[in-house]
Amino acid sequence: MANRPFDLAGIWPPIPTPFGPGGEILFDRLAQNLDRWNQEPMAGVVAGGSNGEFPLLSAEERVEVVRHVRRHTAPDRLVIAGSGMQSTAATISLSQAMAAAGADAVIVVTPSYYKSRMTAAALVAHYTAVADRSPVPLVVYNVPANTGVDLAAEVAIELSRHPNIAGIKDSGGDVVKLARMAAESREGFQVLAGSAGFFLPALAVGAVGAVAALANIAAAELSELLRRFRAGDADGARALQARLVDVNAAVTSRFGVPGLKAAMDLTGRYGGPPRLPLLPLGEAEREIVRRSLKQGGIAIGRQELGG
Repeated sequence: MANRPFDLAGIWPPIPTPFGPGGEILFDRLAQNLDRWNQEPMAGVVAGGSNGEFPLLSAEERVEVVRHVRRHTAPDRLVIAGSGMQSTAATISLSQAMAAAGADAVIVVTPSYYKSRMTAAALVAHYTAVADRSPVPLVVYNVPANTGVDLAAEVAIELSRHPNIAGIKDSGGDVVKLARMAAESREGFQVLAGSAGFFLPALAVGAVGAVAALANIAAAELSELLRRFRAGDADGARALQARLVDVNAAVTSRFGVPGLKAAMDLTGRYGGPPRLPLLPLGEAEREIVRRSLKQGGIAIGRQELGG
């Protein structure tokens, strides 16, 4: 078990998995994207999360993706790997495999298939068991829009007492809840905003960074927002937050993973198609994403790589 402090502060893109037209993983495209991200201001990357289409990958594929991500990520950058499964035993096994593949930490989404039984006691028992046996620090992942399970602030505060649980990524957008978790958790437990759409409000109540889809294409802008906040430039931080709201919606709530992949294609990265049953955007939807990028001041690439 890892008892050392684990710093989550900064910007973390939850990176997409690049697929070819037949749904095959394109590891060469993954390496190309990572070469670019290595030049951008971020603390590290999250591999195998929602934007990585992890429910659509086998456990073996997820481990292989993380192995490649670690190999092609700069040594000074951290790699957090998604290891959440529906059963506690499977989550423990995958967490151990991710650590062996080179992950510095794991991020574990709330189990949700039996969502009516995912009580506070059940979630505490699940995360405690995984953290007890994970060789690397664990980050709790709360994404109620996808799972239908909303991990309560009280549960996060209780879990924060575990020495191997480093923090939480919360995508719910409840700023009051974020404030409670930041204020009442043990010292050293860190809160991350789960979307760029409420990044500045989250920082204002104690969050230390963000795991945000938008960071895949706008790490510099989000890093600058964080810098301005830390420097006390409230007006500058607010202006940046306002500028990014629409484009963030395009790659999250409006179009989801297909929208993010389209945005990556439009900004000169490789997005490519999602894996079925997700469908790529049509041309009219891609045009909406293109306009959102321009309105957000995010540069459109000279060459679209996802064709």
